[in-house]
Amino acid sequence: MAQAYFNQGLHEKPARFEHFFRENPNYGDHRAGYCVNAGLNTFLDWLKGAEPTTDDINYLRDLSGSSGSRLFGTEFLDWLSNRDPFSELTVRAVPEGRIVHPNEPVTVVEGPLALAQLVETPLLNHINYQILIATRAARIAAAGEGKLLLEFGMRRAHEKGGNSGARAAMIGGADFSSNTAASRMLGYPPKGTHAHSFVQAYLALGKSELEAFQAFARAYPDDCILLVDTVDTLHSGVPNAIEVFKELRAEGHEPVGIRLDSGDLAHLAVRSAKLLNEAGFPEVSIVLSNQLDELVLRQILEQIRSEAPDYGLELEALIERLVYGVGTRLITSAGDSSLGGVYKLVAIKKGRDWKPVLKLSETPEKVPIPGRKNLYRLYDYRGRATADLLTAPEEEVHEQRSLFLQHPYREQSWRELSPEDIGEVEPLLATYLCEGKLLREGETMEKFRERCQNDLQRLAPGVKRVLNPHYYHVSLSSKIWELKQDLVQGYGN
Repeated sequence: MAQAYFNQGLHEKPARFEHFFRENPNYGDHRAGYCVNAGLNTFLDWLKGAEPTTDDINYLRDLSGSSGSRLFGTEFLDWLSNRDPFSELTVRAVPEGRIVHPNEPVTVVEGPLALAQLVETPLLNHINYQILIATRAARIAAAGEGKLLLEFGMRRAHEKGGNSGARAAMIGGADFSSNTAASRMLGYPPKGTHAHSFVQAYLALGKSELEAFQAFARAYPDDCILLVDTVDTLHSGVPNAIEVFKELRAEGHEPVGIRLDSGDLAHLAVRSAKLLNEAGFPEVSIVLSNQLDELVLRQILEQIRSEAPDYGLELEALIERLVYGVGTRLITSAGDSSLGGVYKLVAIKKGRDWKPVLKLSETPEKVPIPGRKNLYRLYDYRGRATADLLTAPEEEVHEQRSLFLQHPYREQSWRELSPEDIGEVEPLLATYLCEGKLLREGETMEKFRERCQNDLQRLAPGVKRVLNPHYYHVSLSSKIWELKQDLVQGYGN
């Protein structure tokens, strides 16, 4: 495509592409009501070093087409190799950690047509997956009622996706990761436990589960978490863990916790808590793992709330000591393993004017919103996010005037907000790269996480529901709606 633009003299024409997704993730028996933006800074880091090498150019030079002739011409390759390829791009985006919704521009790229086209696949590759995982992490953290959440997914991740997945999970709501490389990169200590094989090795060598636990405790006296379900959780694992915990305490150390990785996790958590309390360890954490997700956590907590009183346990104290280790269903986003994020040309410059561009489809939901646009978030008088609004660049948007909100593709679905309905208007797109120059360097994981939590607090409870979430309104101004309709009718003629 870049060479075809070059051959026709179109490669330097300013163009605008927008990255957006059409639907929130749908996991089959439940779906998300929002997404968490993630991956932007990973993409920008890639962009900084994405200069073709001599080997890259020689590889392209050697490619041939079906007839055997060279696929890429010398003039095009000289153009590509004799410049910093992305130095003229401008990138505006919703900041990482912010809540984002379908049909709104999450990332905007402007610059020479051929260069802006070349970043399509890398941008989608870096950002789509991380949005998917950050969203799942936020939902799982909410279902776990804010208790400590550990990302355990590296073994089930797709190669290096384990690193980007861990990063996204921590933006969305995970507190720590067992992935040491990702933890180092992000500046957080890795958190994990030993595997069943540690106990199995001792058993195979004629030793006992207790001896395995004692060996692990000697290695990590102040960070001791014991996996107690290799033999028999309630009759071997927990009693042996308690014996080791007593030994640690006698030596001046305090144990950290036990981990349950099989069986009826809710029932075993209640019974284990009872045993630990009776032995004098009411503060020891109980780590739950094994195929956890938001629905499973909801069920576990419901069951714990039902069973705990039967064993004389103080309910909230028990729930407070729970920790969740979530792996496969988080890192793979089980149930919906891809985000349908797309990258579409929406405007191109002709002379001094920007010309809106439209792609038609028989499916109304797949017709992108054309033209250059601004994106605003509207809050009501309670401070709750009530709608996101796409407007033309020249439109003024503020809380002192009435606003018309049109559904992106349903003509009869619209509403008008009076000044009394609007408590705050917030622009969402920020400039990260201006003609190749980075403007917002130094953003931290803590900042991403803070943004996510702030946005979730301001999102209506119905939109955050694990099951059957309420629809969040992404709307068009009357000017953008009329522009879209005029283009659709013009294409039809």
